[in-house]
Amino acid sequence: MMFIIRTDGAAPQNADIAVKASRSTPEIVPGGQGKTDYFCVAEPEAIEALKGRSVPVVNVHDGYYEDGKGGGVAVWGQGRYWEIRDTPFTVKEAVGPTEPAKGNAQGEHVEVRRAIFGA
Repeated sequence: MMFIIRTDGAAPQNADIAVKASRSTPEIVPGGQGKTDYFCVAEPEAIEALKGRSVPVVNVHDGYYEDGKGGGVAVWGQGRYWEIRDTPFTVKEAVGPTEPAKGNAQGEHVEVRRAIFGA
């Protein structure tokens, strides 16, 4: 699961957490001045343990979080799936659905008009 640790301290150092990206906390966030958002990945149990220790954990929602350096983090599935991007169109690292895409075999011709409209 992807989540954010928002702090004015150093990056989290925990064996159960992987820090994937960081950014300055946006100015629009109340009390965010001078803080850093660390985009982290961990199992739900580890996230709950952090919350229990009063670590400033912020849940992510589906969307795109700019990193202030030209890239960002795309999140969907409420943090289960994510992409770290160097630019809005270049994926550096990703975790997505593990099931193979359903559809036609590679190279098979599809008549789109008939598939969509039945004509």
